[in-house]
Amino acid sequence: MQFLLALIVAGPLLGAVAALLPAPPGLKGKSPDQAVLRHGVTVTGVILLAAIVLALGFDHDHPSRMQATTDISWIRALDVRIHLGVDGISLPLLVLTALLCFLCALHSYFKTPSGPSPKAFVALLLVLESGTLATFAVLDLVLFFLAFETVLVPMYFLIARWGGEGRRAAAWKFVLYTLLGSVVMLLGLLLIGVKAGTFDMVALATDNGRGLTTSVQVIAVLAIGIGLAVKTPMWPLHSWLPDAHTAAPTVGSVLLAGVLLKMGTYGFVRIVLPIAPDGMRTFAPYLAAFAVAGIVYGSLVCLALARPGAKGDLKRLIAYSSVGHMGFVLLGIATMTPTGVNGALFANVAHGLVTGLLFFLVGAVKDRYGTADLDTLAGATGAALYGRAPRLGALLAFAAVASLGLPGLAGFWGEMLALFGAFDPAEGLSRPAFLAFTAIGAFGTLLTAAYLLIVVRRVCMGGPRPAGETPIPDVQGYEFAAWTPLVALTVLAGLWPAVLLGLTDPAVQKLLAGGTQ
Repeated sequence: MQFLLALIVAGPLLGAVAALLPAPPGLKGKSPDQAVLRHGVTVTGVILLAAIVLALGFDHDHPSRMQATTDISWIRALDVRIHLGVDGISLPLLVLTALLCFLCALHSYFKTPSGPSPKAFVALLLVLESGTLATFAVLDLVLFFLAFETVLVPMYFLIARWGGEGRRAAAWKFVLYTLLGSVVMLLGLLLIGVKAGTFDMVALATDNGRGLTTSVQVIAVLAIGIGLAVKTPMWPLHSWLPDAHTAAPTVGSVLLAGVLLKMGTYGFVRIVLPIAPDGMRTFAPYLAAFAVAGIVYGSLVCLALARPGAKGDLKRLIAYSSVGHMGFVLLGIATMTPTGVNGALFANVAHGLVTGLLFFLVGAVKDRYGTADLDTLAGATGAALYGRAPRLGALLAFAAVASLGLPGLAGFWGEMLALFGAFDPAEGLSRPAFLAFTAIGAFGTLLTAAYLLIVVRRVCMGGPRPAGETPIPDVQGYEFAAWTPLVALTVLAGLWPAVLLGLTDPAVQKLLAGGTQ
């Protein structure tokens, strides 16, 4: 188990180095480009297989206990250690990351993004995977920060070199926002480590803030929270996200929404909640207020983009929908209750599955029609997917209703539990305020349903294909292979939520109790 976790974290990094080396003559296939793309599929496939074996070997009877741990001294003077481990909170995110990276590599093998050499593309994809997996596996504050920042460089180049129109400006905006937030976050992490005398996240969580004064906790939560909120992204620190999604290649958008946004909310649960509970309690009402503001704001912007004549970009609309969906995650965390935090973690995974599928589908529509402009797609000679590519239209409608939170699909449980947690927040939090947040969040679910149903009506419905018009291809074999796991897991999580909640709930209970359970 220790070896598996180390392989999962370091394997993609080694694979990235190998991707830059010349391919052996016997493995080149039809061309060196095909060989390196196949290398990306192989490495991500091995990591996914290792993550599945790790999940199967995980002790499901004790999901609150850190497992597959490695603890090696690294920088003795600062007591920084290479400390790895997984529990019921981090394991689902680890498997989700490995799955999405494999599906992106598989998709890229058949549909390579236009841009520079595939060698650099595959290497950057693998570095991105390694940094993200490390974020969910490390148990040292300094290592967490290093892993958290590792993903910035590959994502910058994926957007700037393989993206679409406006890619350089969007990439710079992404880097500047996240770097500025990270500088502040580093100060908060160092403050905790210096005042507590350790950077070990397990020891700090067990201490549950008892070794930190209230003023230190408040300052630390403010500093760390800003850095995490930018990556989440929380309104009003979200403005980098729509530009990045709109300009990014399809696989970049999938990984940005499905994996990178989860790093911010994971930091709130793993670091802020257990290590500085008094500071979190001070800021929880403000975090909830920003969360519900993001829910309503994201939905209203999506409604504006979806209306006829708005010239709304479909990728941009899905990006703004992420602001709303991640608002529910932040609301659940702000309740500081097991119900709310479990809802946040469930919504995290559900958003990765559903929004990852949505970006795959929107990318397929854009490839076929040459545009993601909603007015063009909904025009008289527009998409009309039900009549022209029925399987693609059915999948888009499925992903839309999953995103709006239809009962029986993954999107429902996380948002519902987050609202239940807000209805009865933790002791010491203002219940009238959180009741208001509950009502606003519930109103946001109605707005979400409205804009997604408008999108489905405008893109999927329409007249039959005119005579003489060149038909568009329906779902291709490689697309079916890349999308089917996301569809299946969306249904499985919706019908059998206990699989995920059975992992997260004991770990959340222990985390909120300060490691005493």
